[in-house]
Amino acid sequence: MAASLPPALDKPRQRGRPKLRPDDAQRSLIADCARQLFLQKGYGRTTTDEVAARCRISKHTLYRLFPGKPALFAAIVDLHRQAMLALPGDYDGLPLDRALEAIFRIDIDPQADKDRVALLRLVMLEAHQSPELGEIVRRHGADKSRTELAGWLAAQASRGAIAIDDPHSAARILMDMIFGAIAFKTVDNLNWPGDDDRNAHIRRCIAVFLNGVRPR
Repeated sequence: MAASLPPALDKPRQRGRPKLRPDDAQRSLIADCARQLFLQKGYGRTTTDEVAARCRISKHTLYRLFPGKPALFAAIVDLHRQAMLALPGDYDGLPLDRALEAIFRIDIDPQADKDRVALLRLVMLEAHQSPELGEIVRRHGADKSRTELAGWLAAQASRGAIAIDDPHSAARILMDMIFGAIAFKTVDNLNWPGDDDRNAHIRRCIAVFLNGVRPR
């Protein structure tokens, strides 16, 4: 009787080249390459050919994962949304003010802060030529972040930690208070204050949001 083959050889040989990485990982790598190109050359001047070349993939692979540049930019905003608000996340063991400081990234490192400001600057510079950018940032960035923050605030209200009747409105108010420091600046002055001033601003907004301004 012939000896049976070892388990590894008993299986039929797979044809074709093995898949190097899952689609989700591939999408993240492509989005990061595209972000670098958009920041270097501008959104309007970057072609999908250049994105494929930078990523060392075929255009067929690129278009299989992203139907066009707007989809690429939407993926970039999705990936970097936590640079603005660190949600979802587990903050149950923290006091409310410390939890909100963590959510609003008071501890963000300088390079990550520069990256998020650079993305905002890109949108402001090119939104008049590519109006879809503003809509993408709204749908994939601000709206999703506000929904996540509203969910977190609603959870705090349900356990009696805060008293709010409209979590979505409260989330909008708090985001406007904090991000208003940068949202209405000009492109040439699109920077936060220095780290200490920025952190003091975030803490002050959180204190007003949680405690109000009336003397007690």
